[in-house]
Amino acid sequence: MGKVVMYSSVSVDGFVADENDQPGPLFDWLSSGDVPLDSSGQLTVSQTSYDYTRPYWDQIGVTVVGRHVFDMTDGWDGTPPGGVDHVVVVTHRPAPEGWDPEAPFHFVDGVKAAMAKAQELAGDRVVEVAAGDVGGQVLAAGLVDEVRMDVVPVVFGSGKRYFGSVDAQHLLEDPDVAIQGNRVLHLRYRVRR
Repeated sequence: MGKVVMYSSVSVDGFVADENDQPGPLFDWLSSGDVPLDSSGQLTVSQTSYDYTRPYWDQIGVTVVGRHVFDMTDGWDGTPPGGVDHVVVVTHRPAPEGWDPEAPFHFVDGVKAAMAKAQELAGDRVVEVAAGDVGGQVLAAGLVDEVRMDVVPVVFGSGKRYFGSVDAQHLLEDPDVAIQGNRVLHLRYRVRR
């Protein structure tokens, strides 16, 4: 079974979006360099960010998101983002009307059931959990192995929190990776068990 990683770009004060669900400059680092991160040619990062990010992206088998993110992105038009094989959507609602049943998206009720489905689909590859409310729920359930943050030099002051509504203390190990890219600091923490 692959490891479970909670991941997102985040403001210095811990937000993944502002009060209006807008990421502001959180993804500017993905166009701040001259090294293509994927085949689209739209994502260009520094060599340092490429060397850190690309190998990680290549390990991801499944991404887990909440229904809110799915709806905001229009389900990525049925194509999982970043070349991921499958997306598991945590939701109490069925797939949208007219949704292509062949698209590699799985609509699952509840975090534990979603994680079981994600791990089944991922095999020994990484299960990535989007930070925010769903990520916080997965962390609170004790199912996250690693926290990855791409910390961007901006302060939002308020908005959507990286760890969602987590209201209990969770200890992380000291960061085992801290890499400075262009307009981003890549951090990786293992979750203390």
